[in-house]
Amino acid sequence: MREAVNTVDEAVARAAERLDTARRTGVPCDPVRDLLPSGDLAAAYAVQAVLSDRRLAEGRRVTGWKIGLTSAAVQAQLGVDTPDFGPLMDDTAVPDGAEIPWGAVLQPRAEAEVALVLEHDLRHERHTVADVIRATAFALPAVEVVGSRIRDWDISAVDTIADNASSGAHVLGTRPVPLRELDLRTVGMVLERRGEPVSTGAGAACLGNPLHAAVWLADTLVRLGRPLRAGDTVLTGALGPMTTVEPGDVLEARIDGLGSVRAAFRRTGREGDTR
Repeated sequence: MREAVNTVDEAVARAAERLDTARRTGVPCDPVRDLLPSGDLAAAYAVQAVLSDRRLAEGRRVTGWKIGLTSAAVQAQLGVDTPDFGPLMDDTAVPDGAEIPWGAVLQPRAEAEVALVLEHDLRHERHTVADVIRATAFALPAVEVVGSRIRDWDISAVDTIADNASSGAHVLGTRPVPLRELDLRTVGMVLERRGEPVSTGAGAACLGNPLHAAVWLADTLVRLGRPLRAGDTVLTGALGPMTTVEPGDVLEARIDGLGSVRAAFRRTGREGDTR
């Protein structure tokens, strides 16, 4: 048994090193599923934890969490029946409309989401939608710039979880809206590139309601001993299909009742980009 544990630990370390090398060099790597036990999501989350600890050791801090795989179609594509999650770091937050240097996120794609900012901790073993509503200070429109350290987005569920749920950067709007003014299930979304729609959707596309995704995350993190805390930002998941991104693009997401938020991409990178 101890030998088997050591084998998994070694596999986790090798997978973490492969992904971290891709981050540091800006060169996408091969998938890590070949290094980990087949379909082992726990091992994938162990890789994610190793990489998160390295970022914290570099002086970063966790500012919240992102939820991925909230679309039934994407879950079916990757062979899972549950969402995934990853921590948000302070250096991945980009001001509304500020340019993201090209190369700061490897193989970037973008999607529009509802972000919740918490006022109270969520520590119950099982949460209700009412618990999440009471704990939320306000909602914001968000653009998540997802990225993959894995070449050509050749990912399985194990790959994306290990790769911090394919997290890259995130842009939040600046007009907070109380949840009492919103029906998140029915909010409509359009994501535009220089005025041309490239993705449309609604709140119901995110596990039926973005609040359902937040309940799932709250319960999951309590089971793992790291509950959601006051001040955390939660990216609840995509409201529509992700879109590809090119240098010089300006994307604007408009979400009913929440307003708009812009993600802009510089045509070139710069020295010292964080990937």
